[in-house]
This record gives sequence, structure tokens and C-alpha cells, in this order.
Amino acid sequence: MERDSIAVGLDIGTTKIVAMIGRKNEYGKLEIVGVGKSKSLGVARGVVNNITQTIQSIQEAIADAEQDSGYKINDVVVGIAGQHIRSIQHSDYISRPNAEEVIGDADIDLLINQVHKLAMLPGEEIIHVLPQEFKIDGQSEIKEPIGMYGGRLESSFHVVVGQASSIRNVGRCIKSSGLDLSGLTLEPLASADAVLSQEEKEAGVALIDIGGGTTDLAIFKDGIIRHTAVIPFGGNVITDDIKEGCSIIEKQAELLKVKFGSAWPGENKDNEIVSIPGLRGREPKEISLKNLSKIIHARVVEIIEQVFAEIKNYGHEDPRKKLIAGIVLTGGGSELKHIKQLVEYITGMDTRIGYPNEHLAGSSDEKLSSPLYATAVGLVINSLRNNTLSATPLVEIQKPEPVRRVIPQPQPVVNTVVAEPVAVAAPQPVAAQPEPVAVHQPVAHHVAEETTEKKMKKSFFDKYIDKIKDFLDNAE
Repeated sequence: MERDSIAVGLDIGTTKIVAMIGRKNEYGKLEIVGVGKSKSLGVARGVVNNITQTIQSIQEAIADAEQDSGYKINDVVVGIAGQHIRSIQHSDYISRPNAEEVIGDADIDLLINQVHKLAMLPGEEIIHVLPQEFKIDGQSEIKEPIGMYGGRLESSFHVVVGQASSIRNVGRCIKSSGLDLSGLTLEPLASADAVLSQEEKEAGVALIDIGGGTTDLAIFKDGIIRHTAVIPFGGNVITDDIKEGCSIIEKQAELLKVKFGSAWPGENKDNEIVSIPGLRGREPKEISLKNLSKIIHARVVEIIEQVFAEIKNYGHEDPRKKLIAGIVLTGGGSELKHIKQLVEYITGMDTRIGYPNEHLAGSSDEKLSSPLYATAVGLVINSLRNNTLSATPLVEIQKPEPVRRVIPQPQPVVNTVVAEPVAVAAPQPVAAQPEPVAVHQPVAHHVAEETTEKKMKKSFFDKYIDKIKDFLDNAE
């Protein structure tokens, strides 16, 4: 039944909105069925600032993906980012009334529920509560406490916090686009699912996702998420610097950055010059590539230093917290020339560019393995874990239509038109009508069984999504 599980991820970025439909193939790899992309309007630094424009951009991306795949999208898993996101470390414990009983899911849920009662700043809400290591009756470094005995269950948590209004605005955009919200995921965690291997997470790695409006950081050690941060600078700030520094329009600045930009000024010679056409018959502008790379270099250094400050906050200089696998760069900003070398120079850590092709099937389009699509691929992987039918084939929706068209035709025309539809249409109702019953009912039961199973192990985060849905329903 795994092949029937169709997952949809929606990456609402500052520069682009990507809707991606995928499913697992027989080898367990992710097969991308369709992709829709639109220019992101109404989003600044990962936060929605214009609901109407964001809805239009989402609908455009969704329509593209549906046309590309032949599927109708019902619900999506959405990535959350933005400068309002912050993370804290917290420890908590519960005392169990009966130490002779084994620890179960209910005990873990009780402990997580307790963390959700933490007092936050006004307007903030907890998005993720991620357990790290457990301690039972003083015995530490327990990764899986279920099935063990003990009276005092303790755990350290990585708690991700965000502005409630920003999250609800995203929910409002999804609902107004005619979709259901099936999940919310922190974008750096989604990108990590797409580009990091389990070995890297065990060894210790910092994932840096350089997007258009924000730069996201996720640090893993011993296979556990240890630190997350969102820095409110990205590729757009570099484009703005080029626009101001070279006195050109934004479109030209973006093209210059992508085609000729470099994060390392020493690479370009003084006599390397690019000529840019002037506006409305004005003289063309000549821009030195050395000056261009100096402008880019200054801003990239600032972004990397801020990220490195967050890595130091985590405490990577402590031998026990050492990040052996170094840094993985992903996102559109990681495609900038010589950025890998600059990151290695500033941080002194091994660096590689992260491509989301590890989980993709061999038949996937080559352009999807670009770091640009890391978050979208991660969101689809995340959605697949829910094992739901987030999209249904358009063919199934259109099946009854030929039957409706054939019925009125025999009355006006007797000889010619009736002869054809009777031959074509007569077998259709017989074949087409039982088919939906045969195909859809087991799937519906299968999904229903799974959702009841999931409800048993429903995390507090799933309840949080329900809370957002209730809020949106009541808001109307």
C-alpha cells in the first residue's frame, strides 16, 4: 500500500513558492510526480506580510504541480521559518506512581505535555518539542526509554518557539487556497531530512540553509537535533547590496550575482568587466567583476559570521560536542561561486554542498537535485511519514463525465451519434462504476485504520496543528 501513499510538500519561501508531489517507489526511494513553482509575492524574510499576494502565489504553484502530475492536491505539509523562530534547551521530569510498570507512550506524552506548559513571551507559542536524551532514576544517556522500568523519568528537550500570529497567517493562506494543512515542520529540519545522512547526524554536523530571505541553521550530534536558529539575512540582501553598490535595477543585480558573482574577491582580475545595458536608451554601465565580488564577499562574510556565532553558542569547541562531519551548505545561496571555500576559511571546518539527491529515485528530473529544492524535498519526505493520500489522480475525478455526456445524445440524433456512444459508452458504466468501489473503499479503510493507529501515538505537535485548524475555523 506504500505506493498508494502520495505526499505533498509546500515550501513558502521569500523568493519562490514550491509545491512538490511525491511517492515512494518499489525500492523505497522518493519519486517526484510533479513540481509547481511560482514567484513568491507577499513574503518577506520567511514571514507572510501580504495575505492576498501569498494566496495567489500558492494557488499558482499548486495549479502548476497539478498540471505537471495529473493529481489533485488535497492537503500539504508546510515549512515554517522566519526571524521570529528561536530555540531553547529545557529539562523536565515526571514521577511515576508505579515504578513496577514499564514506561510507555503515555508517560512520554505526559512529559512532553508538561513542557508545553512552559511560560513563553507574549504572542509566542511552542512549535516543536524534540526530546533529546532521557534519564531514568539517575541512569543517563538513554535514547529509547519505552519498555524500561523506573519511577522518575527525566529528559532534556530542544524546544522551538515562534510567533503565533505568523504561524496562523500561514494557516490562513493555506485554507484560503482551498487546501488542508496536514503538518507544520521547521524548514531547517526538512532540509536536514533531504541532504544529511544518518552517519553525519551521528558524527556531528551543522546544516546551513541559505535561502532568499533567511539563513537557517540546524545542528545534529549523536543522531539528535541539538540546536536550531534562523538568521534574518539571505541571498536577497546580497542582491540589494549589488543594486545599491552598482546603481542598477534589482533584476540586473540578481542576474549579475547568479552569472558572474563570486564570494572570493581574489579570483577576479582588474580588467574583467561586464557591460550592462542602460535604461531607456541611456549609456550602458561597465561593472568590474572584482568590485562585484568585493560587494558579495562583504555580505557573505557577515552572514557566515552570524551563523558561526550560533555554532559557538551550541558549544562546538567542547570535545564532547565536536562537529566531526563539519558543515553542509544547502539552499539557493549555496550555489554562489567559491562560497564553500569561504566558509571553510572563516570557520576552519570541513564543508560540502548538500544536494537532495540521496533520497530521490534515479528517474527524477536532474534539476530537482539542485540545493534550491532541498526544503521542498524534505517536506515531501516528512509528509510521506504520515502515509496519507495528500493527492488523488485527476483521471478518477473525470471518469463519470463521459457517462453524463452520452445520456442526452441518443434523443436528437438516431443513426450516427447513437451507434458510436452505445459501442463506447455501454461498457464504460459497467467497467467504470465498480472500479471506484473496488479501488477506493479499501484505501479509505486503510487510511482510517492508520489514522486511528496514529491517534494512539499522536504527538503534541499534531494536536498543535489541530489547534491552528480550530482557530482558523472559529476566525470565520
